[in-house]
Amino acid sequence: MLIIVSGEAREKGIMTDKLRAACIQMTSGPDIGENLKTVEMYIRQAAQQGAGFIATPENTDQIRHPAAEKLKTAPPQESHPGIPLFSGLAKELNVWLLAGSFAIKTGSKLSNRSILFSPDGKIAAQYDKIHLFDIDLPGGEKYRESDVIQSGDKTAIAKTPFGGVGLTVCYDVRFAYLFRKLAQQGANIITVPSAFTVPTGRAHWEILLRARAIETGSFIIAPGQTGEHENGRKTWGHSMIVGPWGEILAEAGKDPGIIMADINLKDVQKVRGLIPALKHDRNI
Repeated sequence: MLIIVSGEAREKGIMTDKLRAACIQMTSGPDIGENLKTVEMYIRQAAQQGAGFIATPENTDQIRHPAAEKLKTAPPQESHPGIPLFSGLAKELNVWLLAGSFAIKTGSKLSNRSILFSPDGKIAAQYDKIHLFDIDLPGGEKYRESDVIQSGDKTAIAKTPFGGVGLTVCYDVRFAYLFRKLAQQGANIITVPSAFTVPTGRAHWEILLRARAIETGSFIIAPGQTGEHENGRKTWGHSMIVGPWGEILAEAGKDPGIIMADINLKDVQKVRGLIPALKHDRNI
């Protein structure tokens, strides 16, 4: 298991404008219970290492391939076992805890839902993935999220002691206007839990994350799935924490594990002061 820590050691949680953030990188399988056991282990280890904000990847609860298999196993939110688990861990460990996404049964389809829990165990914000990944890749891989996923239609920002936290999921990272809107709505941190494919991850993952950080002057926290999943589906890994100047503060490779970085939220205002692009938008 990999643990990478970037920055000086600090007490757990928040010290004025400072926060230790952690990304968990994992290889989810089809069994919800087993995946939750694995992620709980990582969450506890990240908290022991002093993280006050811990984020897990997209599809933390399960990866099924083809995705239509999720319709058979995904529960509604009121009976999803990940909800009480994450709520209890957030409260017990006194951390902000992001469930990168769970597959939530909503009618005849699913919602790809990212949920942020506050240290009191309550849901501070939740977001349903807006942009769905429907694509035919050159190597023959095909993805049709819209066959089983109902897209969201609202942005989500949580108010925290360290500023606004904007929620996105995976493919959303290709839509700069969403990130810009979140920043203009008050987000200092934007989360990008993902399960990027290997070809697109190799080509675009780092570039997109750094671009979104630079464009918005925000911290980007991007935990990813990694490795080989059911029926040979492969994901890119390389979870990343990026600063508002576009600098990589922490990065994972291909192995499951944890990365962490100590971030100073004052850097957001500093960078936005140097390049006040968010104030210079024009309606054209």
